Amino acid sequence: MGRICITVLLLFFAFAASAAEEKVDLELVLLADASWSIDDAEIRLQREGYVASITHPDVLDTISGGYYRRIAVTYVEWGDENWQDIVVPWTIIDGPKSAAAFAQKLRQAPRRATGPNAIGSALAAGQALIESNQLSGTRKVIDFSGDSANTWNGILIHEARAAALRAGIIINGLAILCRDCNGRPVDYDLELAFETMIIGGPGSFVITADGNTSFAQAVLRKLLLEVAAAPGAATATR
Repeated sequence: MGRICITVLLLFFAFAASAAEEKVDLELVLLADASWSIDDAEIRLQREGYVASITHPDVLDTISGGYYRRIAVTYVEWGDENWQDIVVPWTIIDGPKSAAAFAQKLRQAPRRATGPNAIGSALAAGQALIESNQLSGTRKVIDFSGDSANTWNGILIHEARAAALRAGIIINGLAILCRDCNGRPVDYDLELAFETMIIGGPGSFVITADGNTSFAQAVLRKLLLEVAAAPGAATATR
């Protein structure tokens, strides 16, 4: 009898915990490069790109077309193995007001992350943020941006990537190319490196940004794809 009661209680608490989770169409971790190769102007470029995109009418319309009509987003800047800075914590985006609040926090927060690339550690941090939140998303996505596929410390990329994919998390990529030629890889194809080493999961893709105007357009396109999760999306989109 005691064992039966304990089992019933455990099932009750598990159900209660599940019921308490906020249901959303998408849990999205935005992992933005803030390593040594990214200067302050590029930090602003990335942030403003996401500010413009998260508040864009097309993105908000796409969110409102989902089953739950809301998504959850957090913005993280990554550098070395000790720097995965949560710039904006998990925020429910369900309309213009919540999107504007997210954008304001993103603009105002100071830069803290720096150091040599630790891509695997960044991916692992993204997975941890998804697995530790009080959200229940239909889809779970890590959106990784960077100007290099090299890593110098921390968790190995293939280990972090494999762990995220086993957890049912999709990894997409934003390859940042030359902006005044700072941080541009010259000895390999950055997009191909993202495709083969970093991204993964059903419908995963890489989008390329190569300038101020292109960056904002690339971020908008990427967010629309991620929110809509169009069936049959190509594995790589340049």
